[in-house]
Amino acid sequence: MGIEIRKAKQSDVELLAWAMFESSRTNKAIGLFDLIFEPADDEQLLKKLRNLAQTDTKSYCHYSNFLVALEDGREVGVLCGYEPRITKNDTLSKALLELGIDESYKERIAPYNSCMLELDRQTWMLDFMEVKDDAHELSILKELVQKSLLSARLKGYRKVQTLVEIGSAEVQLTYKKLGFDVIDEKQSDEYFSTFGSLGIVRLGMHL
Repeated sequence: MGIEIRKAKQSDVELLAWAMFESSRTNKAIGLFDLIFEPADDEQLLKKLRNLAQTDTKSYCHYSNFLVALEDGREVGVLCGYEPRITKNDTLSKALLELGIDESYKERIAPYNSCMLELDRQTWMLDFMEVKDDAHELSILKELVQKSLLSARLKGYRKVQTLVEIGSAEVQLTYKKLGFDVIDEKQSDEYFSTFGSLGIVRLGMHL
């Protein structure tokens, strides 16, 4: 059957929560969502992420922004593609409020924001790119990215970008194989002390 790409459905939230969890942690003890939700354990965090993926407010974490890859009928990969001009920061705040998380979360994520690069509202953003360990990673990611970029072009976008951690060599290499180049990066001591990484690097390409 090969690789098939489809839009995510609400019934996919468990898979999407896994992708957000894995992507935000990237082999770290904690990630952005740990700071937001302050979970008691990993299972509680996954539950929170499942809920975040299906709030009435459509933040960038909403299931409607995701694609799912299937290999021989099995769900093996996930990618999020969103428009910063629509999924603004306040949409995440509204979605979190639905889950009982008030504005105080912004103080907790200050270490993350210390390295946040300003998003171009005219750029299509990719996030939460994950593939199951036993799947054909590069070929699946290539199909996911190509499908997402097709949507971007149809919406009039001519640039695509993504943000990854400095030091995530494998992730950066994958994006480079897919045609992305490093644009810039941002470092901070606060980010390093919290996450153990120097900061964030931005990669992009023209469509």
